[in-house]
Amino acid sequence: MNFLSTLTRRNLILLAALGSAGLFFGALFFQFVLGVLPCKMCYWQRWPHRIGILLGIIGLAIPKALIAWAGALNMAVSTGLAVYHSGVERAWWEGPASCTSSGQDLLNSECGLLDPDCGTGIVLCDEISWQLFGLSMANYNAIISVILLGVWIMAARRA
Repeated sequence: MNFLSTLTRRNLILLAALGSAGLFFGALFFQFVLGVLPCKMCYWQRWPHRIGILLGIIGLAIPKALIAWAGALNMAVSTGLAVYHSGVERAWWEGPASCTSSGQDLLNSECGLLDPDCGTGIVLCDEISWQLFGLSMANYNAIISVILLGVWIMAARRA
């Protein structure tokens, strides 16, 4: 018998919500403490974790399977966004023109691409700004999101 099999639905929902909170607040730590600026796709990836925290709060008050299935769907979206961003970073496929080095939208911004005195600068989605053991933040988000997807599914299936 493993640890997860002994947890109740409420405990699993709490675990999943704490996982999303850890990822979300970890991203804020990297941004505001370590100065690793996020790209547009990084901001997209934060939304499912915010929703995961909210679903966790609701699920603690009302630990129903429907809430847990919503959490699972949410983490499936999170995993998809993270895998998409990972592929853009690794040049496996094209990313959005608004935040990649090949995008024409960057040239049409109100500041202009090369004006250092205008705005805060553009963080490109197809460049890895931080990595550990060869994995980027988007890679870690994909791995952890798929684990949290499993936790949400376990919570939904728990009686």
